[in-house]
Amino acid sequence: MHTIGIDLGGTNLRIGVFNEQGEIINEQSQPTEAAKGPQYVINQMAEIINQLKATYKIKAIGIGSPGPLNPHDGIIIEPPNLPGWVNIPIVQLLEEKISLPVKLENDANAAALAEATLGAGKGASSVFFITVSTGIGGGYVLNGELVSGAQGSCGEIGNMIVNPSPDAYHGPGLNKGALEGLASGTAIGRIGKERLNITNGAQGVFHLAEQGNKEAQAILDEAINYLAIGLANIVHTVNPEIIVIGGGVMKSKHLIVEPLIEKTKGYLYPSLKEDFVLKPALLDQKAGLIGAGLLPK
Repeated sequence: MHTIGIDLGGTNLRIGVFNEQGEIINEQSQPTEAAKGPQYVINQMAEIINQLKATYKIKAIGIGSPGPLNPHDGIIIEPPNLPGWVNIPIVQLLEEKISLPVKLENDANAAALAEATLGAGKGASSVFFITVSTGIGGGYVLNGELVSGAQGSCGEIGNMIVNPSPDAYHGPGLNKGALEGLASGTAIGRIGKERLNITNGAQGVFHLAEQGNKEAQAILDEAINYLAIGLANIVHTVNPEIIVIGGGVMKSKHLIVEPLIEKTKGYLYPSLKEDFVLKPALLDQKAGLIGAGLLPK
């Protein structure tokens, strides 16, 4: 029996067929065209799934979607990168069209499940995954099972306050001084533009830092410090065996991982420092899709 994983993004819709070992045996991608509305996109999903059912014996479908969403009720609430998608009961609507069970999860949680099962966290009993990209998200996997939380919001670390100063940056939809507003790729790019007039986002800051620009390095040091505060909070809260870090910013992991490890250790209880493990994600851009395929067990 096979499963189908769907990575529902604001730009691309990726669908994969998975065997029982979690390996992708068929993968396809097309523009999401989210602006055409949820009914159009769901119809596209159903058409592809029904075509795949003619070739593969499919037992269930998993969807990784941007949040906020309610995985328990199968409802996409109102993701910023899916404009117009408000309180969409995607599980019910898709199940009616394909006659198969469907499971919905936050895309960061899906990626966490993939990294914990087949990626950098494989073999660990508890894995916290963090993605640092346009935003910052996370997911927690304990003994092979996703911990979703009462409302499905476990791992929403982007809104964690890491700078309580009244003057801290206040990003849209976030707390003042939230981790995402201070350490995401978007944040690094914003600060680079403010201080150095960099116009190509975080990539430009990383490039200048590699060339020895002290102000660009200072921007990265600040972001790494805020990330370290966030990671220390995670360690002190759930004490995972390993933290896995992925996302677009990790394209420059050679500038991030080692200083992030050392900085985080400085915020930990002495008894936790030696056992602190942080590893870069292994599955890269496929983590969300693979995790979606693993959702229906």
